[in-house]
Amino acid sequence: MNERKEPFEIFTIRFEIEFEQAWELAQLLKRIGWSECRAMSESEGQCRLMLEAIEQVREGLCAKGFDPR
Repeated sequence: MNERKEPFEIFTIRFEIEFEQAWELAQLLKRIGWSECRAMSESEGQCRLMLEAIEQVREGLCAKGFDPR
């Protein structure tokens, strides 16, 4: 499904993940930053959106107890 939604539409993503996978994902999200996202993005705006999305996922993992900080 590659259909783009309207800007600022909010939705929930639900998935299942094993404990170890969740912990390592939290580790990755702790370490990934602007330079990595910028290298993989087409623009500053896309990079910013990537970082905002990463923070949302990180916060979701943190809420479930996966906070490696």
